[in-house]
Amino acid sequence: MCVFLMSAGQMTDLLYTEKELVHSLREYIKAEESKLSEIKSWARRLDDLTRVSTSDPEGYLAHPVNAYKLMKRLNTEWSHLESLVLHNPSDGFISNMTMHRQYFPDEEDEKGAAKALMRLQDTYQLDSEDFSKGRLPGMHSSAMLTVDDCFDMGKTAYNEADYYHAVLWVQQALKQLDAGEEAVVSKAAVLDYLSYSVYQMGDLPRAIELTRRLVAIEPSHQRAGGNLRYFEKLLLKAQYEQQEEERTKHPDSEEPIQLGTYVRPKDHLPERETYEALCRGEGGGMTEKRRSRLFCRYQDGNRNPRLLLKPMKEEDEWDSPRIVRYLEALSDYEIEKIKEMAKPRLARATVRDPKTGVLTTANYRVSKSAWLEEEDGPVIARVNQRIQDITGLTVDTAELLQVANYGVGGQYEPHFDFSRKDEPDAFKRLGTGNRVATFLNYMSDVEAGGATVFPDFGAVIQPKKGTAVFWYNLFKSGEGDYRTRHAACPVLVGSKWVSNKWIHERGQEFLRPCGLTEVD
Repeated sequence: MCVFLMSAGQMTDLLYTEKELVHSLREYIKAEESKLSEIKSWARRLDDLTRVSTSDPEGYLAHPVNAYKLMKRLNTEWSHLESLVLHNPSDGFISNMTMHRQYFPDEEDEKGAAKALMRLQDTYQLDSEDFSKGRLPGMHSSAMLTVDDCFDMGKTAYNEADYYHAVLWVQQALKQLDAGEEAVVSKAAVLDYLSYSVYQMGDLPRAIELTRRLVAIEPSHQRAGGNLRYFEKLLLKAQYEQQEEERTKHPDSEEPIQLGTYVRPKDHLPERETYEALCRGEGGGMTEKRRSRLFCRYQDGNRNPRLLLKPMKEEDEWDSPRIVRYLEALSDYEIEKIKEMAKPRLARATVRDPKTGVLTTANYRVSKSAWLEEEDGPVIARVNQRIQDITGLTVDTAELLQVANYGVGGQYEPHFDFSRKDEPDAFKRLGTGNRVATFLNYMSDVEAGGATVFPDFGAVIQPKKGTAVFWYNLFKSGEGDYRTRHAACPVLVGSKWVSNKWIHERGQEFLRPCGLTEVD
């Protein structure tokens, strides 16, 4: 499975790189036009000259000046013209391209970008046509997808045997072709991919219909005839065995393929439907009764000297398990400094392997992250101290401040922050015990998507720049609170910046004493 590995910051840099390359390309075109203009001038002059000289060669050469100029032209001027023709103005452009190519996205990045669009399509139930026309919730853009774009999206899915998404995108390519849009890809190629993908989805009537269209426009197609006979044979057999079931199982092949025509295959995530519904703002667990139990207050960290004059503004986000949000947890200056320090270090985000405790990449976490320590600057020390003051927990045994950037499609599927009993070595290397609590700073607003959701009880927490949320992952007994399984929804529009502090058990023995029961 490919993932989109570029952060929003890196994508921004690529935009400026592309702008510079366009400028370089225009300079190259200008140089080529200048060269061609000079060559045309030579051609016009020599054309006039040869027309006169060849009309009466002997008379022309009888004049000694003409004889001299012929020798000079062929010896000197034609050599100069040859040098002019051989001169390659593209050298500067090619050199610029070569210099920047090392920063270009590769094939895996392109596949990852396509996968990101499909992930957004699934999570937010967006039709392929909405994407192709630039229609996203809350915005309308001029960013359009052409026939070739849609076809390439479908091919990306097809090549990974993801026929569900292949059908959605190749069908959109066909729809735009049928509407008269011009494209590089042929309608025959589109029908070829679509008919086979539809067959793989188990829809034989539609596969036959599409293959007949393919045979009609390209009778000599290498596979179409054989496929058609094979599909028709399968359909006859299926109709004979389960005629009634087949009618209810498959939609009328005359109806257009759209989101919901076919059932998306199940994957590894048991709470996929619940998670994605929460990301769309559906099925949340907030009720009026629960809301009546949520309050806001000023929090001074149990009369902490640093918070007495300016206590934190604390709001309840959820009552059980308790999740609170702190307003004005980070200033704009602190946010910019943290991002400034993190950007050069951003790398593919990792998760801790539950068996080995080693940090490794995972397909269910799609973002870029960096780790910052107090030695990196006074801002980090100040933020760490503030987290300690607010929570009343020591951060001496906490992990470094992790900064993460989620670009469009960036997500972190449902997961636990703490290690479970079946993975006792997850944090063994750190020697600081399990992750007792999570302090999550939101360092940007997000135009659409990017919420933090808790599928177990239906909490949806929207990112808001400068605020932070805090919750305990463990009960006072040290037992894990399995209700805290949470996720970062895919970013639909915009860029999401967060920084988090994972606070560990060691050092909290007297700050958060053990309770009397397992679930205190």
